[in-house]
Amino acid sequence: MDRDGLLRAVDGLRIDTVVHAATALHDAPMRHRDMYATDDLRLSGTGHLMEAARELGARRVIAESMVFGYGYRDFGRHVVTEAADPFGPAGDRAVDRHVEAMRVKEQLALGAEGIEGIALRFGLFHGAGGTGALVELLRRRRLPAVADHGRVLPRVDLADAGRAVALAVDGGRAGEAYNIVDDTPMGFGAHVRTVAEAFATPKPPNVPGRLMRGYPYAHRMVTTNMRVSNAKAKAELGRPPGHPDCAEGLRALARGRTPADRAASARGGAEGRPATASRR
Repeated sequence: MDRDGLLRAVDGLRIDTVVHAATALHDAPMRHRDMYATDDLRLSGTGHLMEAARELGARRVIAESMVFGYGYRDFGRHVVTEAADPFGPAGDRAVDRHVEAMRVKEQLALGAEGIEGIALRFGLFHGAGGTGALVELLRRRRLPAVADHGRVLPRVDLADAGRAVALAVDGGRAGEAYNIVDDTPMGFGAHVRTVAEAFATPKPPNVPGRLMRGYPYAHRMVTTNMRVSNAKAKAELGRPPGHPDCAEGLRALARGRTPADRAASARGGAEGRPATASRR
């Protein structure tokens, strides 16, 4: 957010690729105001970072984006694609600030003259470095399972998200956006119950979604219903998810085994330790 400080920090450096994954989130956002600092990073901070990228002589910028840029609503059985569905639609006062910030961040990266911009629209994260917080809440009996009523949300393992960034650096098409999600979406309540089962925590109580209305951002998120296609990413980035199903990934994490572990074991390598990844 400090333009002058950022430009001083990169003065004299030459960098080929910039990955923009900045966030101001420390905990899961519950109220709309919890998103404001990250909204500001996407709006103003991205402009500063793109200016810095030019100073660095960067050839390519990879911008982390989110599937919620398509909107926080019920899409029914429709499967959202990059080509057919608008990103950053306006007209929903409650979430317009967040959606506009996602749209502007992508626009600044994809439309930068002389820079190959690519946007990766991630689903909700799970996996090593992300799921542990839910496990701890479940063990303390602090996390209920909201009734989904058929609603689902796109998800992605953090390790798969990291691989998608590397693939986009090497092989993504300039000016394109890609949905980076698992093959199988899962509702918020179903996800909480699956985590509890995989990690053998106390069973979470089932509660109606209306009880979350005191936390308006979280309520909008968990009551969104969205199916998102990952066909473009598979075709152009060339790699399917390591865990195409969230439940499979959670069970593997609970067993301490990731796709990288299994690949290392198959090679006879000694590096087959649980991988770690951090939230944005």
